[in-house]
Formats: sequence, structure tokens, C-alpha cells
Amino acid sequence: MIEYIKGRLDELTPTVAVVECSGVGYGLNISLNTYSALQGQPEVKLYVYEAIREDAYVLYGFATKQERELFLLLISVSGIGGNTARMILSALTPAELCEVIGSGNDKMLKTVKGIGLKTAQRIIVDLKDKIAAVGVPTTAVSASTPLSSLHEEIRDEAVTALTMLGFPPAPSQKVVLAILKEDPDAPVEQVIKIALKRL
Repeated sequence: MIEYIKGRLDELTPTVAVVECSGVGYGLNISLNTYSALQGQPEVKLYVYEAIREDAYVLYGFATKQERELFLLLISVSGIGGNTARMILSALTPAELCEVIGSGNDKMLKTVKGIGLKTAQRIIVDLKDKIAAVGVPTTAVSASTPLSSLHEEIRDEAVTALTMLGFPPAPSQKVVLAILKEDPDAPVEQVIKIALKRL
């Protein structure tokens, strides 16, 4: 499995990036978010998802791990393929997508080309609880609680641990953020212990 490709950016269009790595040019399908992130960069690192089918071998490239995780969540929904997921990630930033799914805004999802009301509702129902685990701060969360990179790391670790223990990601994230707001210096073990009492 290819985790990422790092090399010289040879060609860039709004839908495809060609990255040369050790003399091989890899063509990766990208979203508009990744396209914006890559502009003007001679050397790039793209996280990869490989779609291997009987009739095709397609590589999708992402500027961030979070975007790739959102892509994987989207294609896990029945009726959403790689190109539709890429279309959604081109229409909305990862933070906007998390906000839309978290708040159940099917009207906003419906504005994406190829997404009808039923598909929009299915995406929301299937992913609402999973979306918090991706760790993309939604605009509402990041505005009210700016977190340093250390706090983000602690938050992500704590939410992951709580999810592994069987708690739903959305309430876990809410509780962890509240704890970090009360005690910004709390180590991850303490955050998890307090969260277990509150969940």
C-alpha cells in the first residue's frame, strides 16, 4: 500500500497532480482543496488512496491526512464513489464538511453536483458520529476554542482513546474540549480519566 508520494510537482491542474518520484511520474486525482494547497510549490508530499478495480488502478492524492480520512469516510457511504467524494471535497473545505455533517445541514450538501436529498441525508446519518474522530476543527469549535498544536495533539489522543473504549466520537470530543478549556495544562491521561467520569 502506498502511504504517500513525495517528489517534484511536474504538472498541476485543478483535478490532477503529476508528481515525479525517483524518475516515475505518478498521476493523482486531487480535489480543489489540495489543488489550492499545492499551487506554487516545487516539491510536494501527497497522502495517497489507491482505488484498485478490475478495469482501473486509480490514485487519489490529498494535501493532508484529514482530507484523506474524510474521503475514506465518504466512500464508505453506500452510493458514494471516489469521484463523488472528490467532488464533495472540492465543493467544501474539510472544516466546512465536518460542520455541515455535524449540524445535519443536508441543504448545503445537496448543492454539490451529483448529490440528491436522499444521498445527502444518508451521508449525514452514516457519518455524523464518525466525523469528530477525524480531528478537523470545525469553524464553530476553532473560533470559540483556539487550540495550540500541543492541545490539538492531546485532544486527538484523548478522543481516539475514548473512541477505542467504545464512546461515540462526537460527545467525546465535546467533553475533551471542555476539559482542556478548564485545565489547559492537563496531561492526556488526566483528560481521559476526567472524560470517563463525565461520559
